[in-house]
Amino acid sequence: MRLKLVPSNTSWDFFSKSKLWLGFSLLMVLASLGAFFTQGLNYGIDFRGGTTIRTESTAPVEVGAYRDALAALDLGDVVISEVFDPNFRDDQHVAMIRIGAQDGQESVASEIIETSLAALKTIAPDIKFVSVESVGPKVSGELIQTAVIAVALAIAAVLFYIWLRFEWQFAMGAVAALVHDVVLTIGVFSIVQIKFDLAIIAALLTIVGYSLNDTVVVFDRVRENLIRFKSKDLKEVLNLSINETLSRTFMTSVTTLLALISLFVLGGDVIRGFVFAMIWGVVVGTYSSIFVASAILLRLGVKRDWSKPTDTTGNQFGNIDA
Repeated sequence: MRLKLVPSNTSWDFFSKSKLWLGFSLLMVLASLGAFFTQGLNYGIDFRGGTTIRTESTAPVEVGAYRDALAALDLGDVVISEVFDPNFRDDQHVAMIRIGAQDGQESVASEIIETSLAALKTIAPDIKFVSVESVGPKVSGELIQTAVIAVALAIAAVLFYIWLRFEWQFAMGAVAALVHDVVLTIGVFSIVQIKFDLAIIAALLTIVGYSLNDTVVVFDRVRENLIRFKSKDLKEVLNLSINETLSRTFMTSVTTLLALISLFVLGGDVIRGFVFAMIWGVVVGTYSSIFVASAILLRLGVKRDWSKPTDTTGNQFGNIDA
């Protein structure tokens, strides 16, 4: 007996309260924008500036012990990670320590670096700082600008792709869903004040791809059904298409979430922000594919080509669980 998270042959009406869902989505977008402009983001070292220290010792790197030793110094934002390289000697253990810039300073003062070295020597007496590099606010500002451009270009590329593959109405629905997902993700980071760094930008771009994948699956089935069922109006075709792809969409999201939740619980602090963004993005991406992209497509309408012959062969496997 196979496990089925979604019943077979569902016929749910996803548009009976479409105005309510669109209103809820708009409210969430406005709340996210409000949180961003009033509270801002808790920028990490990538965007705020700071100092990166590369350490080396013969003793194995214990990230927890390093963190405890530096915690007493009250340095603020500190990120510690071990560096692995097959070219290292057996007794060569390397770590990267990133210390955020203090208020009003462009980099970490030399006194703080010396104090940090002394604190770490209590853990590894032979530890040494191989390199110390600082990133100022100017470079961090350029990173923010580049990150915004990267996300904007990704969304513009999606608009162009969907426009070519389908029609402009499909493109508008898909882009609205992507903007919805990105804004809500930024909003939740602003509300909970989780550190926002370059890893989160990578998560945003991944969310754009994931949400687009869900949306394209639905839209592709809509396009097939528009040819297959010429007597049905657009609302019926959209409902039918979403129901036919619901099992695939839900199963994909659940299996992805299982892996992400495991990483969130067991992966440690280094990737926790990235994984949190991905979990949130999968949830809102699945939601927006159904309740935002399709609802906007319904309101914009679709130009139907009645000259094409009716196709009854495209969906013979439409009700088979993915």
